[in-house]
Amino acid sequence: MRKSLTFLLLLATLGVAGNGPWQPAGDRIKTPWAEKVDPTLPLPEYPRPLMVRESWLNLNGLWDYVILPKGKYIPDRFEGKILVPYPVESSLSGVQKNVGENHELWYHRTFTLPPGWKNKKVLLHFGAADWKSDVWINDILIGGHSGGYTPFSFDITPFLLKNSPQKLVVRIWDPSDRGYQPRGKQVERPQGIWYTPVTGIWQTVWLEPVGDTHISGLKTVPDIDGGTLSVKAAVEGALPGDLVEIKVLEQGREITTARGAAGVDVLVGLADARLWSPEDPFLYDMEVTILRGGDVIDRVSSYFGMRKISTRRDAHGIVRLQLNNRDYFQFGPLDQGWWPDGLYTAPADEALLFDIRKTKDFGFNMIRKHVKVEPARWYYHADREGILVWQDMPSGDRSPQWQTRNYFSGQELRRSAASEENFRKEWKEIIDLTYSNPSVVVWVPFNEAWGQFKTEEIVEWTKNYDPSRLVNPASGGNHYDTGDMLDMHNYPDPVMGLYDSKRSCVLGEYGGIGLAVEGHLWEKERNWGYVQYKTPEEATEAYAGMAEKLKKLIPMGYSAAVYTQTTDVEIEVNGLMTYDRKVIKMDENRLRTVNREVINSL
Repeated sequence: MRKSLTFLLLLATLGVAGNGPWQPAGDRIKTPWAEKVDPTLPLPEYPRPLMVRESWLNLNGLWDYVILPKGKYIPDRFEGKILVPYPVESSLSGVQKNVGENHELWYHRTFTLPPGWKNKKVLLHFGAADWKSDVWINDILIGGHSGGYTPFSFDITPFLLKNSPQKLVVRIWDPSDRGYQPRGKQVERPQGIWYTPVTGIWQTVWLEPVGDTHISGLKTVPDIDGGTLSVKAAVEGALPGDLVEIKVLEQGREITTARGAAGVDVLVGLADARLWSPEDPFLYDMEVTILRGGDVIDRVSSYFGMRKISTRRDAHGIVRLQLNNRDYFQFGPLDQGWWPDGLYTAPADEALLFDIRKTKDFGFNMIRKHVKVEPARWYYHADREGILVWQDMPSGDRSPQWQTRNYFSGQELRRSAASEENFRKEWKEIIDLTYSNPSVVVWVPFNEAWGQFKTEEIVEWTKNYDPSRLVNPASGGNHYDTGDMLDMHNYPDPVMGLYDSKRSCVLGEYGGIGLAVEGHLWEKERNWGYVQYKTPEEATEAYAGMAEKLKKLIPMGYSAAVYTQTTDVEIEVNGLMTYDRKVIKMDENRLRTVNREVINSL
């Protein structure tokens, strides 16, 4: 880490409203990283790897908090300390209290800006906060955001005080399963496959200085067939004649440069590019600069991978998934991204990386990120490590009738206008978050009919908004003749209940082998799995038997499969690892061998 970054990270500890004693709350199991959490600055890593600036200020740490009945104004007093960015219901927050639909969670802290930021705009960033947020700077309400999974930011420059600490107050309301919003597995009363609610700030909060003219976003689209990369740089405050310059670097060596007018997509030539894949996750570095009359106005660092995801009919007439124009069987676990100590928030960046690396160690080449969205750094690790990602939309609202064995063209869920509008808004923000990550190859707007509505319309919008990826219309849900896949779920054993000659057929979920490991359980009783075994040997044999059945279905038409699941989650004990990540529950070498056989059988 560069010296300037280190200096600003240390500055982040200044102005915290009282660094009182902190310790994890409760007595449930914890991951190995929990004891390493530093309450003065948890999760210190730069939070936006796809668009990096040197100067920034991390606001994670101990804040004041209070839970009040819904509708109250800025409180004069606070209840205690909460460790941001861990959800208030989590152990690592130091609080571990439920909020509920009739209350709101209030946060407060102060901060001091570095002297070198004078004459700069100051942006306040939130990685994510669940669900509806309102923000005050120095007792002025400056804006809000609805959405539990995506970044949002504010230009706070006009509201800052001179030569004084700045006051930041945040109010968050989350109705969990009592509302229509996307929420994934969160419920007020956890049981079975439903987990503890998550309320409030759960990703890094940070500040960034920028000029009047600055890059506010990047989107990259690789085209390996044409040998080009399209780069769209969103520029705030551009003037006529401003240029955007793209420099591409390979292992530190500049290999090409391209320019375009600000606001125009810049096309970069990359003939004979080194392609990104799980077997060779090569990433090019990229510098994006705004030029005005030859002067540098702003510059950010980024990266990209050259890869293509597509479908094509094979010699037997089966529509296969392809990676870089080659048939490629995609096989990986259902990954829910929950943590016993942080719930939605990993205890450390190292923990995010651990799950991805272990998935590759198991011999998989894909992850289905299940009804949750991760911080930007998770996708960064997926890009660097080389794993394909299917990204779900977190489920929400009610469910229509579930008819998985038929093509169903009857009436779907009728959402309220507000629910429908919110779904579209949040789905677009989720796509925007990971648009430039080469690891993300499939969008999944619906899962098992939960909240499924206007499927054909949503799928067509998704394909038009991002034509560079595939769309899985409804994983295990009600099936419509749209999108790129027909996705079936079956527990425990893999079967092929339907076949579509026009699209790729995939097994979106199967397995669920349960094994309760004493000393590593969320609860001693109530543990649940689709099928239960008593020893690692029994579980491993059952897994291998299911893999043999899956291998026989691949020549019949399956092009991908998803095993449930990466880890145990709360009382679900059907993970390949325990919830605390301390025990691998099956024979890892056997698992790797079996999984590679499945992948290579196509």
